[in-house]
Amino acid sequence: MTTVNEFFDMRSAPMRIGMVRLDVRDLDAVATFYKSVLGLTSLEAAGGRMTLGTETTPLLELVGNPALAPNDRRQAGLFHTDFLMPSRADLARWLAYVTQARVPLQGASDHIVSEAIYLADPEGNGIEVYADRPVPHWRTPEGNIHMTTERLDMQDLLDAAGGNAWAGFPDDGLVGHVHLQVGDVTEAERFYGGVLGFDIASRYPGASFFGSGGYHHQLAGNVWNSRRAGPRPDDMAGLHEVELVARDAAAGNAIAERAEAAGVHVTRNGDALTLRDPWGTRITVTHQRN
Repeated sequence: MTTVNEFFDMRSAPMRIGMVRLDVRDLDAVATFYKSVLGLTSLEAAGGRMTLGTETTPLLELVGNPALAPNDRRQAGLFHTDFLMPSRADLARWLAYVTQARVPLQGASDHIVSEAIYLADPEGNGIEVYADRPVPHWRTPEGNIHMTTERLDMQDLLDAAGGNAWAGFPDDGLVGHVHLQVGDVTEAERFYGGVLGFDIASRYPGASFFGSGGYHHQLAGNVWNSRRAGPRPDDMAGLHEVELVARDAAAGNAIAERAEAAGVHVTRNGDALTLRDPWGTRITVTHQRN
């Protein structure tokens, strides 16, 4: 029987995802999707912005601007935002709900480290909804993280719902990772590994996965649609910013020092610092306050 301590505690990681910000053309339509399909709660709405999340934690901010150009999937930016369910049963209940509601799904995969369902919001922003497997399942005998993409046994997952119905996004759910489109994987490794300080947890053809604290990945970058892409236009809908939450202020200071050494510009706003990856994606680093 699986025990609780076999699962990765994301909130104890040296670095984790906080909130994801998207620029959208139709704020009402996109917000309605995340509330109705993912069960997120509206926490704040003002000035053409809406913050969504659990009852206690903001996870997604939508910034509306009808004048934006439509998202272009060949550009650098977002591949998908990955919403982590606290348990396999939670994922099963959500899957049963969206199946009954006939929500269009784009795929389902068994990644060994996790079970994942894929879809997109009304403006094409990719979404993954997933649940982790226990950490011992991730490791090879040598201790390396093993990830792959296999067919997901949907019926076996649905059977894990335990007869309980979906009741909205769980309060202890969060954004587990963000998968990015980049123009070059080696350059992405220099930024996300060398500057931000993530470990390279795994590599696929055309993609690298970046982990902190032994997790399979909090960030990833691939060139599957965006090979040799340049900086993303500022007037295009899509990813606006990814917030990273460091365990303490020292981690942010170390990032600032590495960024300066690499010639990457850093902007400070109080305790937060913001920098851009080589394709213009904004990364803001804050730290936990206990």
